[in-house]
Amino acid sequence: MSNILQKTPMPSQDPNVRNKNFDEVALGYTEEMAVEEAGRCLNCKNKPCVAGCPVNVRIPEFIEKVAERDFAAAYEILTSTNSLPAICGRVCPQENQCEGKCIRGIKGDPVGVGRLERFVADWHKENIGNEGVQEVPGNGHRVAVIGSGPAGLTCAGDLINLGYEVTVFESLHKEGGVLVYGIPEFRLPKAIVGYEIDTLAKKGVKFVRNVVVGKSLYIDDLFDEGYEAVFIGTGAGLPMFMNIEGENLVGVYSANEYLTRINLMKAYKDEYDTPIKHNKNVVVVGAGNVAMDAARCAKRMGADVHIVYRRSRAEMPARAEEIEHAEEEGIEFHLLNNPVRILGDDKNHVDRIECIKMELGEPDASGRRRPVPIEGSEYIIEADAVIMALGTRLNTLIRNTTEGVDLNDRGGLKVDEETGATTREGVFAGGDAVTGAATVIKAMGAGKKAAAAMHEYIQNK
Repeated sequence: MSNILQKTPMPSQDPNVRNKNFDEVALGYTEEMAVEEAGRCLNCKNKPCVAGCPVNVRIPEFIEKVAERDFAAAYEILTSTNSLPAICGRVCPQENQCEGKCIRGIKGDPVGVGRLERFVADWHKENIGNEGVQEVPGNGHRVAVIGSGPAGLTCAGDLINLGYEVTVFESLHKEGGVLVYGIPEFRLPKAIVGYEIDTLAKKGVKFVRNVVVGKSLYIDDLFDEGYEAVFIGTGAGLPMFMNIEGENLVGVYSANEYLTRINLMKAYKDEYDTPIKHNKNVVVVGAGNVAMDAARCAKRMGADVHIVYRRSRAEMPARAEEIEHAEEEGIEFHLLNNPVRILGDDKNHVDRIECIKMELGEPDASGRRRPVPIEGSEYIIEADAVIMALGTRLNTLIRNTTEGVDLNDRGGLKVDEETGATTREGVFAGGDAVTGAATVIKAMGAGKKAAAAMHEYIQNK
C-alpha cells in the first residue's frame, strides 16, 4: 500500500495542440502508472466508494487486482456490475461520486477510480477483446428497450445476461444515443462506444435502427408482437431556449443540434458533407458539461469562443475537469453575464449578441443565489453563431406512445423510484426521460434497477 498523497498524473495532449484536433485529450495510464495508482487504495472495510457509485461497482476489489497486475480478473470484477466500463471511466463525474467518498481524499487526492476503470477496460479491449464472447442461452421471454443510450444499453446488457431475448429500438441511424451524438470524440472516442455495443450484440442483443417510437412504432405494437415488458430510455432530447429576441436568426443552434452535426454527422471531417459553418466568433450560453462540449468543439472548428453564464464560477454545473480543459484550450468565460437579445445582419444571420452584467441576490428554489441584472451594464459581443446549452426536456414524441403512463412534476415520465415501473403495467423507464438531463452513470443506474424489476415482473407474472 502506497503513502503517496497525489494521484498518478494522467498523460494528455498539450492544450495548444489538442484545441485544433478531435483526438482524445486524455491518453490513459500505462501498466506501471495503473499499478502505482492502484497501490494507493486503502481497501477500506466499509467501502464508501461503492456506496457513492450509482451502479455499485466493486471498486476496492477490482483495484486490488490491478495492484496485483491481474488485469483480466480486474475486468471480470468490474463488468460484474458495469456493462460499459470504458465509457464510465471517461465521462463519469467520479469527483462527485465514488472518488468523492474516498477516504484517501481526506488527506490528499482520492484514488483515481475513473482512470483505473478506463485502464482496465482499455487493457482488456487491446489484449483480450470480445471475439470470444458468446450468445447467452435464452430463457424463452422477450423484452423491448426503446433507446440505445446509457440507460437502454445497461438495461439490455443486464437482461441479456439473464437469458432474455432483447431487442433495442433506436431512432437514429447509429446506436449509442447521447454517447455518440452528444459527447465529442475528444472526450469519448466513438470506437469505444462501438466496441461496447458490439459486445452486447455478440451476446445476442438485437438492435433495430431508424425506428421512431411515437411515429413509426407504438408501445401497443410491441406488446402485440409478444414482448412481455418494455423499457423506455429515450433520453431528454428536446432543447430549451431563452425566448429572447433573435433566437430565430440563422446561426443560432441548440447545443443538441450543433453537437449532433459534429459528433454523429462528422462535420469536422472534410470528407463528410454535413451542413455546418466554420464560424469566426461563437458564443455559448450555459455552463454545464454540454456547454463545455459545444464550446470546445467550436474552438476545434476554428472559432474564437466565448461562454456566457449568468452565475459565478462556484455555481457552474460542469465538471471541474471540463472547465479547466476549456480554459486551457483558450475559451473565454464571461461569468455573471446574461444574453439580452441576439442581433442580425441584413441577411438575417447572427451578427452580434447583447449581454447584461449580473450580480447574485437571494437564493432561489434550487438553493443557489438568484442572478439579478445590473441596470445600464449592457454590452456587445461580436458573434456569427450562438449556441444555446440551457438543458433539455422530454421529447413530446414519446408522449404519443405512452398512453397510461403519467408524467412527473418535472415533465418526465413518472416512475416508482425503487423499480423504474411506470404507471402502466409492464412498462418501465429510466434515465433522462425520467429525470431530465443528468449524468451517464445515473442513467446506467436507472437502467440497471429497471432490468432487475423487469426480470421480477416477468418471472412473477
